Amino acid sequence: MLTLHGFAISNYYNKVKLALLEKGIPFEEKHAGVKEKDEALLRQSPLGKIPFLTTEQGCVCESQPILEYLEQAHPGTPLLPKDPFAAAKVRELVTFLDWHLEMAARQLYPAAFFGAPPLSEGNAARIRRELEQKIAGFQRLAKFSPYVAGDTFTMADCSAFADLPLVGMATKAVYGEDLLLAAGVDYKPYVKFIGERPAAQKVVADRKAAQGQA
Repeated sequence: MLTLHGFAISNYYNKVKLALLEKGIPFEEKHAGVKEKDEALLRQSPLGKIPFLTTEQGCVCESQPILEYLEQAHPGTPLLPKDPFAAAKVRELVTFLDWHLEMAARQLYPAAFFGAPPLSEGNAARIRRELEQKIAGFQRLAKFSPYVAGDTFTMADCSAFADLPLVGMATKAVYGEDLLLAAGVDYKPYVKFIGERPAAQKVVADRKAAQGQA
């Protein structure tokens, strides 16, 4: 059986967990923290990052390669379109969500969520400019019709459902306004829509339970 390693507060862990649940793939969960850097863990995730997935063949780390593995190894309930161009557009959107938008917002998380000192005025302004650029790029690609990439649930929704609320909360905490909403990205009805899916409800319930234990 597959085992997903990480913790339920992580958006990238929840991205993979949502994909596993949507595809109906049996799996187990095993807690692994980001501070755990022993050699046994590093053999599975070379930088000690989560999530990672152990399989009968070995381990796969990084959320997007895990989703690509799941898509090929378990083709039932696909999370990518069959058309190559349409599939590329979904992957493009995932890249914008995970590696551009969320990574820009991640610079805010220590101050927004973990009690770190406020950002300097210069750093806050620099990150805001970067975020506004990344939000504009995402806005040009996102469809919300009703799913983020079009009319079908895809792996882009696994990223968007996990990433967008964090971006909104972090920018609200640091800047006093949700920069997504300020830019006209009305993502909250979308998050509510995806949140009605049983798989998403499971992810949210487990995340809230983990937050209560933290």
